[in-house]
Amino acid sequence: MKRVKVSVGDRELGLADLALPLPLDELVPGGPPWEVELGFGKGRYLLDRAGQEPAARLVGVEVAGKYYRLVRQRMRRRGLERVVLIRGEALYLMSAVLPAGFAAAVHVYFPDPWPKSRHQKRRLLDVETVDLVLALLAPGGRLFFATDHAEYGTLVEEVLGAHPGVAVRRRRRPWADGARTNYEAKYRLQARPIRRLEATRLAPAGADLLHPCGGCGVLAGSAA
Repeated sequence: MKRVKVSVGDRELGLADLALPLPLDELVPGGPPWEVELGFGKGRYLLDRAGQEPAARLVGVEVAGKYYRLVRQRMRRRGLERVVLIRGEALYLMSAVLPAGFAAAVHVYFPDPWPKSRHQKRRLLDVETVDLVLALLAPGGRLFFATDHAEYGTLVEEVLGAHPGVAVRRRRRPWADGARTNYEAKYRLQARPIRRLEATRLAPAGADLLHPCGGCGVLAGSAA
């Protein structure tokens, strides 16, 4: 089993301490539907969202231990107890740890585009992994995505546009609540082009409709 840490408030647990898929409603009972950020980095969006909407239930996933520890420390210092932080590799967590169809929103901001061809199998959103991401969403749930990498942004828009289970649109303007990551704040000051996408889940929870070019996505997490 891959090494995974789960933190809620002052508690930090390993997967051996928890049932799978994660019993999120037991970890943070009651409240609005869940939202997930895949790759929260320094935690700007999670911290702002949790601070502005104390009732919100949020899951943050991050593979980098230094960012996981930094955001966990900031959450505890601010008394934000309705956020579940998970340290681990996103593809594995989506395929084996997180429940299907539990989220009203999935946020993916400025993920590594893995531009070298030999690394592109690690991308979070391509034809072989998009179904893992979309399977987290309940019917009507939305995926929010942003990148400054033109080639990757075009690819993600094409992947989502060809998916029978979502309706996708490109945002022509920034988010109404402002920059959601430190990267976005910096790039806006630099007037760098940013591709922002929103995709709404049309299919039933559980990914009954799959990307027609996927095939291997369900196995991607455990093989990474």
